Amino acid sequence: MMSVLFQDLQGDLRINEPLAKYTSWRVGGIAQRFYRPANVQDLVNFLSQLPVAEPVLWLGLGSNLLIRDGGFAGTVIATAGTLQEMKIRDNSIYAEVGVYCSKFAKQAARAGLSGAAFLAGIPGTLGGALAMNAGAHQSEIWPLVTEITTVDRQGTLRQRVPADFTVSYRHVEIPAGEWFVSATLTLEKGDSEQEVAEIKALLKRRNESQPTNQPCAGSVFRNPENDFAGRLIESSGLKGLSIGGAHISDKHANFIVNDGTATAADIESLIYLTQQKIELTQGVKLQPEVHVVGELA
Repeated sequence: MMSVLFQDLQGDLRINEPLAKYTSWRVGGIAQRFYRPANVQDLVNFLSQLPVAEPVLWLGLGSNLLIRDGGFAGTVIATAGTLQEMKIRDNSIYAEVGVYCSKFAKQAARAGLSGAAFLAGIPGTLGGALAMNAGAHQSEIWPLVTEITTVDRQGTLRQRVPADFTVSYRHVEIPAGEWFVSATLTLEKGDSEQEVAEIKALLKRRNESQPTNQPCAGSVFRNPENDFAGRLIESSGLKGLSIGGAHISDKHANFIVNDGTATAADIESLIYLTQQKIELTQGVKLQPEVHVVGELA
């Protein structure tokens, strides 16, 4: 990686930063360069100085992501704990990409806005939710989006509308070389007490049905059309299947958990083995929902 002398940075720049502590699976190698911007303008300044050929990985809460043991040969831009500005006006909420989905849902509920409760159960940031069209309980985030701000490799900010993006189930095509910085979501007026109660009930169901007390990355596979990945895995007798320290959860078959000793290679191998077994026994090719990035060790 070429040496770069950055000017006037306000954020936190680290070299050869271990990534396992930033991912919900608690695995992953080092990032050659790791930056947590202080604010949007600081992010713009940093990107404008970054070498054009430098690979970039955006990292929120590190869920829905598997970083290989060889780490990431480039720059990781971390938004969790920063880029968290939120503004509520009437029935619209402006939020930057570092805002936790759970915080967004709770703030909306307290403001008497309806339609975002499902986000309380999404274990990530708004940026990740936008990038994958996160959803739960028959709801998805993109139908709520009315305005978006992106940034490109040169640090140029752009105001965009939903029509600029191609959105599908757990996938969003974003204009080449751009990343999300913030979005405005428009909700319906609702009853605050009812919305708060709905969030509490949703989180209770989540804790009862998912291994939220173990290192995991959320749902591993996308649900096939008219079916559920968890049902296919469980009906194939794969609950508890393990490779190294990685196990298919006994609580929910579409979750892989780390017992504390797993490597990223263990988890990736278990994902592949599960795909093979389901295709062989059920005739269905499961598509991973998690993104696998980085270098093999």
